[in-house]
Amino acid sequence: MKPKMSACHNPQASMFAVELDTLVDARHPLVRLAGRIDWERLEVELASKFSETDGAPAKPTRLMTGLHYLKHTYNLSDERTVERWVENPYWQYFCGMKYFEYAVPIDPSLMTRWRKMLGDVKMEELLKESIEAGFRTKTITAKSLENVNVDTTVQEKAIAFPTDARLYHRMLEMLVKRARKVGLELRQSYVRVAKRAWVNSGRYFHARQHKRGKREVRRLKTYLGRLTRDIARKSESEPSRKEAFGGLLSLSERLLSQEKDSKNKIYSLHAPEVECIAKGKAHKKYEFGNKAAFVTTSREGFVLGGMGLHGNPYDGHTVQGSLEQAQRLCGEGRRFKRAYVDRGYKGHGYIGEVDIHICGPGLGRHLPRSLRRWRRRRSAIEPMIGHMKNDGRLGRNYLLGEDGDRVNVVLSAAGQNLRLILARLAGIFRLFLYSPARSAVFSRVISSMSGLRTALAG
Repeated sequence: MKPKMSACHNPQASMFAVELDTLVDARHPLVRLAGRIDWERLEVELASKFSETDGAPAKPTRLMTGLHYLKHTYNLSDERTVERWVENPYWQYFCGMKYFEYAVPIDPSLMTRWRKMLGDVKMEELLKESIEAGFRTKTITAKSLENVNVDTTVQEKAIAFPTDARLYHRMLEMLVKRARKVGLELRQSYVRVAKRAWVNSGRYFHARQHKRGKREVRRLKTYLGRLTRDIARKSESEPSRKEAFGGLLSLSERLLSQEKDSKNKIYSLHAPEVECIAKGKAHKKYEFGNKAAFVTTSREGFVLGGMGLHGNPYDGHTVQGSLEQAQRLCGEGRRFKRAYVDRGYKGHGYIGEVDIHICGPGLGRHLPRSLRRWRRRRSAIEPMIGHMKNDGRLGRNYLLGEDGDRVNVVLSAAGQNLRLILARLAGIFRLFLYSPARSAVFSRVISSMSGLRTALAG
C-alpha cells in the first residue's frame, strides 16, 4: 500500500514523549539541511511505485529516503545506519520524526527491498533533490553550470579476486549442494578431492611451481566437467529437476567453455555481470566491476549526474548519455555551456549544444587565458571521485546485480552532494558563532553579569 504519513505531520501531541525540537539545535547543519529538502515532492514522485490496496502500508517515504541519504553521506552499511539512527536525535529529526525514538525504525533488510522496488530510475529523484538542495543553500549557483567536468571510473564489486581454481571449486560446491537439496543421487560428488586440488594449486603457485599448479587446475576442471555432465544426464528426464538446476548448469557450462582470451568471461559466480576493466593505473592493472560516469561542476565539484554502465564502453561513447542525464536532473531552465574531458574521450561523437574540450598537456595553447584556466580545472573531478570511493561507498559495491550497480552510483553521487552542502552549512554555523559582532555581544553580556555580581556582593 501507499506509504504512511511522516510522524512530523501528526498534530497529535504526546504527554510523556520527548519532542525532538527541544533536543536539537536549530542551527545544526543537519537540521538546516532538513529544511532545505523538498520532502513532499519526493513523496509524490516515489508514490507511483506503491500499490493502492495490496499489502500493509509502507514505511514513510521521508524515513526511507533520509536513511539512504545518511547511509551514503557517512559511509555506513544498512545495519550500522539503523543502529546509529537510534542513538542520534539529529538523524531522527532529519528523517521526519517528531519524538525521540528508543527502538529501531525498520529492519535493515527493508532498505534492500525498498531499493529493489524503486529501481535506478526512481532513485535518480534522490540525486535530483540533492542538486536542488545545493541551489537552495547556495552551494552552487546557475553560473556554476556553465563549466562542467566529465569523467569515468571503475566501481569495483565486492568479490574475491577471480582465479580459475577458485571458480571451479566454488561451482562444484554449489552444484553438489543443489543436488543434495533436490534429492539427486550423484555418481561421485568430488567434494573431498576437489578441495585437496584447490588447496594444492594455491600452494604450488605460491612456491612458483607453475606446472604443478596448472596440473591441479586442470584436475579441478575435469572434476567439474564430470559432475556437470552427470547432473545434466540425470535431470533431463524430470522437468522439475531440470528447472532447479537450469541456471547453475548453464553457468557451469559457460565456465567450462571459457578460455584465457574469451569474451564475456565469468569472474564471479554470485555476480556474473562483473567485468574486467583496465584503466591504465600503475598500482592496479585490472579492476573487476563496472564503469561509472560522472558529471561535476568545474568550480565546486558538485555532482550533477552519475550513471552505472555495463559492457565496458569506450569513455568517449559515454559523454552523450552522461550530459543528457545531468541536464535532465538539473532542470530545463539550466544549461551547460562547456564540458571538459581528458584525452580518453577522443572521437566521442557528441551531438548537442555543449562545447566539448579535450584537455591535456600542450592542448589549447591558442585559446584565451580565461578558457585555459577552466581547462586546467578538468582534473578537479578526480578528488571528487576519490571522496565518493572512500567516503560514499563507491569504492566497493555490495548491492546485487546490474540494478544494484546503477543504484549505488546514483546514491554515492547524492551522498557526495550532501557532504558538500553540510560542509557549507557548518562553515556558516562556525562563522556565526565566532563572528566579531557576536563576540562583542558576548563580551557586553559577560561584563554586565560581572557588574551585577559585584553589586550583589556589595
